[in-house]
Amino acid sequence: MQIAVVLFDRFTALDAVGPYETLGRLPGADLVFVAEERGPVRSDTGALALTADRTLDEVPRPDVVVVPGGPGQSAQMTNEALLGWLRAADATSTWTTSVCSGSLLLAAAGLLRGRRATSHWLALDALTEFGAHPAQERVVLAGKYVTAAGVSSGIDMGLTLLGRIAGDEHAQAVQLLIEYDPQPPYDAGSPHKAPARLVEEFRSGSRFVVQ
Repeated sequence: MQIAVVLFDRFTALDAVGPYETLGRLPGADLVFVAEERGPVRSDTGALALTADRTLDEVPRPDVVVVPGGPGQSAQMTNEALLGWLRAADATSTWTTSVCSGSLLLAAAGLLRGRRATSHWLALDALTEFGAHPAQERVVLAGKYVTAAGVSSGIDMGLTLLGRIAGDEHAQAVQLLIEYDPQPPYDAGSPHKAPARLVEEFRSGSRFVVQ
């Protein structure tokens, strides 16, 4: 099974690495990082790069498509080279997935129209512009389309899909192997739980973690 993780300038690292650490442990998996051009692709902080070993054109029919999000997603919303590849790859894929604002790229390609989908909480409402139905859930399955909410939820998405493909026990074994047992020091991981002041600062654009 070939799994293609899409990279673009200023993607969010964990959006790609979470699925890599989970789906990459599928028996017989051929996981490849793909981009318009081969070579290093910088994440949103600029401090980390992942290497695209294949171009989009070199991976025309992956079994699983994974699209991360990140600040660089906005610049890709009209990039027909990427959107066209997403449409073509989706025509034959078994699973088409996204993490965070990567769902907006799937939506821009016309793949989520009429479907339930999720995204980062700051980007969730934008899905309606493309005919998708926003769902405030961590992982949303809509047929072969699997979308995950913000950043860390890519791990949950990967484990969910792993269970569908290889069975619950294998997914549980991977969860144990990577010791994914979240016990965060704060209960502020969603806009419904975080201090209202922080939520408003992010919504208004007055607070930024990544420039």
